[in-house]
Amino acid sequence: MNRRIYETVARKRACEGPQASAEAAVDRQIGSKGWHTRGYLPHYDKPGLMEMLTFRLADAMPASRRQEWEVLFQIEDEREKRTRLEAYLDLGCGECLLRNPRAAEAVEGVIRRFDGRRYRLAAWVVMPNHFHALIELWTMPLGELLKAWKGVSARAVNRVLGRSGQLWQEDYWDRYIRDEEHFGKARRYIESNPVKAGLARQAAAWSWSSANPKWQWSGTNRFHSGQLVHADGQRLPEWGPNWSADIPVRPAQEKQENETYEDQA
Repeated sequence: MNRRIYETVARKRACEGPQASAEAAVDRQIGSKGWHTRGYLPHYDKPGLMEMLTFRLADAMPASRRQEWEVLFQIEDEREKRTRLEAYLDLGCGECLLRNPRAAEAVEGVIRRFDGRRYRLAAWVVMPNHFHALIELWTMPLGELLKAWKGVSARAVNRVLGRSGQLWQEDYWDRYIRDEEHFGKARRYIESNPVKAGLARQAAAWSWSSANPKWQWSGTNRFHSGQLVHADGQRLPEWGPNWSADIPVRPAQEKQENETYEDQA
């Protein structure tokens, strides 16, 4: 057990203070956990929160190169640790399965499925061995959303690549966005990641990113309300339960809007 992680979560909960009754009722209904941990990293889960998310492929930090990255996890300053770890991901270690265009497109397809219904996508990038996104949480708890994204995308990528087995790491990194200035920095970091990693000369040139001009947005301010639209100017379709056989549904009384992701990774 990482005692430091649990102590961090306890401090965050104490600083946040007690919830108003109406706010607590909404959290219970949705299943949001607030500050919590599975023992690896601290997470913050709350409806209406804007979050920066990162998760990597299972082999992005290969056991054969443990001496390179193991020391990074021992850095005490959390900001420096995360910066150094993300820089290591940009080195492109592992098989980099998401370098395959069909695999990258499969991941994009999964994250867009319930955009505008269960959450709002504000930015993303599919890198060769990891993924970043900016999302506003709506009616899906963070843990459930990440489990669904990773589970369904793992099956989709494995199918198009003709492989089987684990695709993603066990956990994920998340950072809640404090304000519009913080949002702008996070969005620039995400969309310029391919440039920083030497994979593209301009952010817009990377095909698997919200910066690519093939994607259009309903407004210029993505922090407040800008939403993804099709190139023809139409809002992304309302995904229904029959859109894909890969997304079976539960009865309406069990799940709001009569649809859900399935996780069989």
